[in-house]
Amino acid sequence: MKDLYIFSGLGADERVFKFMDFSGFNTKFINWETPVANESIEAYAKRIASKITTSLPVIIGLSFGGIMAIEVAKLIETEKVILIASAKTRKEIPFYYRAVGFLRLHKLLPISIQKRSNFFTNWFFGIKSKSDKKLLKEILKDTEPAFLKWAIEKIVLWKNETLLKNTFHIHGTADRILPIKFIDFNVEIKNGGHLMTLKDAKEISRVIKQHLQSG
Repeated sequence: MKDLYIFSGLGADERVFKFMDFSGFNTKFINWETPVANESIEAYAKRIASKITTSLPVIIGLSFGGIMAIEVAKLIETEKVILIASAKTRKEIPFYYRAVGFLRLHKLLPISIQKRSNFFTNWFFGIKSKSDKKLLKEILKDTEPAFLKWAIEKIVLWKNETLLKNTFHIHGTADRILPIKFIDFNVEIKNGGHLMTLKDAKEISRVIKQHLQSG
């Protein structure tokens, strides 16, 4: 039975995978830790990697969790790295985010605003149902401000250019945060948004199981 280690999105937890079917696998959700002052993404990945206790694991990452999955997989040997609505290298981070990072504009937006749930955030994340809107609101509310601030900076300043050969990338055609036009994907989910693990859980679960069973 394969061991799956799953990284959630930015500040999120395993709630975003509540509709996913990981039956038939040993599944462990990796919780985020509070970053230390000025901690690099590489140093943080080393800390997170210590939570992986089996050899040749399968790592699954959603959004920022995918970025961390890449960084962890650069440190340990993995069987597969599966990304959902994420990026493999800095080239897949939209140029306007990179420009924000270069100009340090991300430091100007108060974290209190970034943690608010409203019409714009629902649209941006591709959330439509009442229950999913409620979940996103709870996730944003529960997100630790220090982690959110740190992670946003790591995304806009991410410099990884290493393309791992064992990556498998699932991306939604309606992702507004990481538009699919910037992504070199393996499987597209039609009309899938950034949090498509909620609305399209059944299809994504099928794709992941099929990929893992194919060897």
